[in-house]
Amino acid sequence: MSRADGVDFVHQPVMPAEVVGLLAEAPAGMILDATVGGGGHARALLEASAAHQVIGIDQDPLAVAAARAALAPFGARARVLQARFDHLDDVLDALGIDRLSGALFDLGVSSPQLDRVERGFSYRGDGPLDMRMDPTRGRSAAEVVNTADERELARWLAASGERRFAGRIARAIVAARPLRTTGELAEIVRAAIPAATRRSGGHPARRAFQAIRIAVNEELDVLPVALDAAIGRLLPGGRLVVLAYHSGEDRIVKDRMVEAATGGCTCPPALPCACGATPTVRLLTRGARKPTTVEIERNPRAESARLRAVERLWPAPGPDPGPGGGS
Repeated sequence: MSRADGVDFVHQPVMPAEVVGLLAEAPAGMILDATVGGGGHARALLEASAAHQVIGIDQDPLAVAAARAALAPFGARARVLQARFDHLDDVLDALGIDRLSGALFDLGVSSPQLDRVERGFSYRGDGPLDMRMDPTRGRSAAEVVNTADERELARWLAASGERRFAGRIARAIVAARPLRTTGELAEIVRAAIPAATRRSGGHPARRAFQAIRIAVNEELDVLPVALDAAIGRLLPGGRLVVLAYHSGEDRIVKDRMVEAATGGCTCPPALPCACGATPTVRLLTRGARKPTTVEIERNPRAESARLRAVERLWPAPGPDPGPGGGS
């Protein structure tokens, strides 16, 4: 637990043992925590490995304050700055950091953001329709919901898994405008879904709120840019670890990692590469790792987590030193 502006900022890091185990084997040096949140993963890594330092960034000012408090005992080994992760190159350049030993992305929304009604992320309360990770910048959810056309709303909803009723929900939202609170939006979505369907699958507004949050924060647009930038910054043997909680996020993570692992090879899979593609990483996970049953029981919000990781290759013709890289 850490505190930001006098308010408890409580967030359990997901799959901490797996994350730390992967990053602790990276070469000694700087780890970028691109979504530092309350600092849970960063703290666990610094406690486990004296060979690493951490740069933490987050676009949420409350998360930045909380992470600074949580990581203060580590002194100069930890720094925390406010920035969105697609600006990681600018942050690192400003700090004079050329290469990274590792990078971590823990995507999605944090427990403190969900639990604070005034942030507007949750369908389980009635607060302002906001949903911005950085509440001082960009368009709020109210602006997005009240100005997007029906087709665009339906597309966002379908992409978040609400394919069957995306059109019905989008029409209901447009008909009910203007919407100002999370309670109003949740009720509109609930009423648009047939009663028989509402009896299973969790809260009927869950996917709709997720879709709108992703649109507000441009999450799927900035993610591939940030992942490619992080891979480009890794030292040989350096590692990138990503936790995704939504199929759209995980698909992007998988695609960017496979692209780097194949070098973008376009040759038929059964034939040797003849197109000159050069892989830059190797996959450390075959498929995605998932939380254990024990962790899900302790932290139900971990259930949808999917972990993927890669390691930066050593430049040809030098040898690949294997897991953990070298110094």
